Amino acid sequence: METFDKFKIWVLLICLISQLGHGFYLPGSYPHKYIVGDPLSVKVNSLTSIDTEIPYSYYSLPFCQPPEGVKDSAENLGELLMGDRIENSPYRFKMHTNETEIFLCQTKPLSSHECKLLTNRIDEIYQVNLILDNLPAIRYTKRDTYYLRWTGYPIGIKLQDAYYVFNHLKFTVLVHKYEETNVASVMGTGDAADVIPSIGEKKSDVPGYMVVGFEVTPCSIKHSPESLKNLKTYDKYPSKITCEENTVNMAIKENEPVAFSYEVAFVESDIKWPSRWDAYLKMEGSKVHWFSILNSLMVITFLAGIVLVIFLRTVRRDLTHYEELDKETQAQMNEELSGWKLVVADVFRAPSNPSLLCVMVGDGVQILGMAVVTIMFAALGFMSPASRGTLVTGMLIFYMILGILAGYVAVRMWRTIFCGDHKGWVSVSWKVACFFPGIAFLILFTLNFLLWGSHSTGAIPFSLFIVLILLWFCISVPLTFVGGYFGAKAAHIEYPVRTNQIPREIPPQKYPSWLLVLGAGTLPFGTLFIELFFIMSSIWMGRVYYVFGFLFVVLILLTVVCAEVSLVLTYMHLCVEDWKWWWKSFFASGSVALYIFLYSINYLIFDLKSLSGPVSATLYLGYSLLMVLAIMLATGTVGLLSSFWFVHYLFSSVKLD
Repeated sequence: METFDKFKIWVLLICLISQLGHGFYLPGSYPHKYIVGDPLSVKVNSLTSIDTEIPYSYYSLPFCQPPEGVKDSAENLGELLMGDRIENSPYRFKMHTNETEIFLCQTKPLSSHECKLLTNRIDEIYQVNLILDNLPAIRYTKRDTYYLRWTGYPIGIKLQDAYYVFNHLKFTVLVHKYEETNVASVMGTGDAADVIPSIGEKKSDVPGYMVVGFEVTPCSIKHSPESLKNLKTYDKYPSKITCEENTVNMAIKENEPVAFSYEVAFVESDIKWPSRWDAYLKMEGSKVHWFSILNSLMVITFLAGIVLVIFLRTVRRDLTHYEELDKETQAQMNEELSGWKLVVADVFRAPSNPSLLCVMVGDGVQILGMAVVTIMFAALGFMSPASRGTLVTGMLIFYMILGILAGYVAVRMWRTIFCGDHKGWVSVSWKVACFFPGIAFLILFTLNFLLWGSHSTGAIPFSLFIVLILLWFCISVPLTFVGGYFGAKAAHIEYPVRTNQIPREIPPQKYPSWLLVLGAGTLPFGTLFIELFFIMSSIWMGRVYYVFGFLFVVLILLTVVCAEVSLVLTYMHLCVEDWKWWWKSFFASGSVALYIFLYSINYLIFDLKSLSGPVSATLYLGYSLLMVLAIMLATGTVGLLSSFWFVHYLFSSVKLD
């Protein structure tokens, strides 16, 4: 019986690991049942461009507005920080009711400013992002023998020095027949507005449908001025409109109006509700993505194993050889010792700027903990791409809660460095609570001035800044002090050896030790550079990132490699009688941030060639700098804590007089 129970446990563990590897997700919202003829409302998100990376409001351009006026949809903190501005639109559908030649509106004659704005946005490759039932509009373009998928559609196109606007949209809504009578069994996260309909809300014998796909084809149509006379919103256009993708007719000209229209067709599909996001997640190059990550994991695991085996054998042989000697031989050997045994009275000497080191380690623990918890929840599907903004919101919540861990680690390390002295723990806790968040606020506030000047929706509203500051000082700071209090009460880690009052002179080195420290970051960088490409593409190229299961594996592997690299370099420094290992162990693994920043510059030059303007480049470098700082603190903390454990274990294993 016990064998059978163990077998079941192993099966469950294997299933869990396999699911983490696939990065499965839960549906983004509850299935909404629509009866034939039920109204469907299309929403609009911010205009986006991979050319500028500066989002703008949809209604900043002369587009048709809803008859009831523009209204903001409910947004969470993460959506606002990501620059999403979801609003209602004039596009109206009726479930499973095909409609053609629907007139929307005719704008006023375009002013010179509006013409210039439209042409600039077309030059900058801005995309219109529409949403139906929480699904972004997707567009297919044929290239040779295959189709490319895009989210959204371009505002217009430039041909032979003339600009054309896409003023007619051909919508295709994929629907699946509603099968379950009780949708409470379908799990999901996301839009709270999509409530679960009760069983008795509508007759069970009435067929219902769920939206499982939303496609759009933009066209440029020149409407006849005579046909537009006396037409009102949602009236039928008097003549047939033929939507041809390869033909453009509506040129943008000053003092001429633009008429907008649309058509919609409903198509029953075999796609089921849980699979409706597959069209967005299965982008081109997915096989390359999977095989590249697996290849990287195998290579780095092999290298890390070699480093670990060599390292353990070297240290163990050194310790075993010393312990096998008798006391007289040990005493004689102590006089002729070389390497790490000579720095026994200096190895635990307090580092320079100990307060700053403790603060950086505390913030690093907080950032690393936030990353681990967030990626775990995302890998389990609680932060699916369908739930906009939940990833960023979750990161903020976890970061604030983990302030208690940051305060505890920083203060306890402070007390350990000063042999149990608890004085100054309040100052250390305060610095931990303000160091990284303060730098982040400074960078974001500076970049926000650029976005405010550009009138972008990516600019964080001033009211949101106030909310973030309140969250910082009302939740994060108090929790950090609570952690610091427990760290001050906890017993400090006692050193296994005593430290002399006079520091030992470090012999001259053949090569600069910091050169070796900076070069150590190449191995951790090798564990994540492939994954980094997909993350950067998700952030800056508008692609959906969803393989959080693999990202979690990469994060674990990165942590292990950072610890191993730092251990090896610390041992090498001690062997050449360099006892100043504290900061070097931190930057040995933290130097991976330098290579990530260089990679970011490389990505800017070669992959974001179309990025235009100093504002866009400054935004990119500013956000990259913030990301690199967070990675440096997290990886540096791993290196320092692992090196501290190693040094403590090493000098506890053998007694030297």
